[in-house]
Amino acid sequence: MRRWLMSLLAVGLFATAGYLFFFRDGGSPPQARTPAATGALEDSTTTPLVGAGTAPSPLAVRLDSGVDPIKVKFKKPPKAALVFDLDTGKVLWRHNPTKVLPIASLTKMMTALVVVDRVPEGSKVRVTKEALRYTGSGVGVLPRGKWIGVNTMLHGLMLPSGNDAAIALAQRAAGGSEKRFVRYMNEKAEQMGLLCTRFSSSSGIKDEGNHSCAADLAAIARAVMREPRLTRIVKRKHAVLPFPIKGGKLWLNNHNPLLRSGYPGTTGLKTGYTDAAGRCFVATARRGAVKLGVVLLNSPDPGKQAQQLLDRGFKASAT
Repeated sequence: MRRWLMSLLAVGLFATAGYLFFFRDGGSPPQARTPAATGALEDSTTTPLVGAGTAPSPLAVRLDSGVDPIKVKFKKPPKAALVFDLDTGKVLWRHNPTKVLPIASLTKMMTALVVVDRVPEGSKVRVTKEALRYTGSGVGVLPRGKWIGVNTMLHGLMLPSGNDAAIALAQRAAGGSEKRFVRYMNEKAEQMGLLCTRFSSSSGIKDEGNHSCAADLAAIARAVMREPRLTRIVKRKHAVLPFPIKGGKLWLNNHNPLLRSGYPGTTGLKTGYTDAAGRCFVATARRGAVKLGVVLLNSPDPGKQAQQLLDRGFKASAT
C-alpha cells in the first residue's frame, strides 16, 4: 500500500512539473489554444474579439504553417500584411497578421457578402435620403427615390467605393435599417470564425469600433472571390451601366491600383483609406492555376508593395 501511494505521488509531481515547464516556455493548455487556422492573437490590441471560441472557417488562412516560403523586407513596411493562396489558404508571407487595426473601406467586402446573401440577383435598391447624406467617397449621382438594380449598386460599392451605395444597399438588405444590417455583418463575421473583426458601419467611413486584421481580411477576401456575382464586378477596370440619369448611363472607374497599372492577372479586389486606417488594399491575382491574395493595412504605397509581394509569391509558387 505504501509503495502504491509513493508511486502515485511521484506521478503527480512529474505531471505538475511538466505543466509548469510548459507554461514557463509560453505554452498554454490544449483546450485554451486559439484555433490553428487563425493563430493566436499575440499582435492584437486589447479589443473584444468576435467569434472567439467558434470553429474556424474553411476559408481561414493557415498561420501555423511554419517558415514562410517568401522573404521580403520593406524600408517602410505596412503596419500589417499577408500573402496567401486563395484556393488553399496557405500563407506565403506575413507581417503582424493578427494585429487589430482600422480597415476603412475594406469593410465593404463584408457589406457585399451580406448583400449577396440577402438580396437576390435582379432585385432593385431604392436610393434613400439617408444614402444621399453620405460623407467621403461616393457614386455621387444617385437619384433620390429611384429604384436601381442591385448589380449596378454593387458596382458602385466595389469600384469607386461608394458610401452612398453602401447605405442604400444596407437599408435594402435589412428592411430599411443600416443599424440592423451592421448587426448582420457582425453575425456573419462570427459565423466565419473571425477573431479580430468588428463592424460599426456598412461603409467603413467610421473608424471607431470598425476593425479587423490581415488574417481575417484574407478569409473575407477568399469568401468574396467564391461569389460569382462579386468576382464579375471586382475584376473590372471600368464599367458602363444603364442608369436613370441624363444620358441614361453610369460610368464607373475602379480604384484598384493594380488594375489601373495593368498588372498581369489582376482579379480584384478592394481599396480603403481614412486618416486613422491609412492606405489599405486587398489585391488578388491569377497566373495559370495559381491564385494569390495580398492584404496590406496602413501601407505607404499599396500598389507598389502589392506588386512586389505578388511577384515574389508567384515565383515561389512556380518552384
